[in-house]
Parts: sequence; structure tokens; C-alpha cells
Amino acid sequence: MSTAKQQVVDFCNSKSKTKFYFNDFLKVFPDEKARDVKKVLTALVQEEVLEFWSSGSTTMYGLKGAGKQAHSEGED
Repeated sequence: MSTAKQQVVDFCNSKSKTKFYFNDFLKVFPDEKARDVKKVLTALVQEEVLEFWSSGSTTMYGLKGAGKQAHSEGED
């Protein structure tokens, strides 16, 4: 796993919440362009490390299998 991908996973594991906005990840990489951060997140989704979660009005990211949503959908 690349360093950037590991930083995202470490960030997610270090927080008590399980869902994150895209802007939360921009703070992890303050010197990177938003497009480059998006590429890292997309790669992690494709590798099934992260997953999308949608409330209908916004899309968030979370570690696959973490949080209440996963439990309610029988994914744990």
C-alpha cells in the first residue's frame, strides 16, 4: 500500500467517527491538489478498503465494514 493510501487508512482509524467528507481528507494532504487526493480515495474504493456512503444529499467515505450502516445492512 502506498504511503498516501496508508495515511488515509491511519486517519480513518484515528478518529471516533466512521464516515468522512471529502474535505476531511484534504486536511490530511494540505499540500496536494484536490484531484490528486480524489485519485487516492478512488483507488482505495476500488481496492475495497474504503466504501462510499450516501445520505441522499451528500456522499461520504468510510472504511469498508465500519460503522452503523454496515451493521444495519448485514455487512459485518
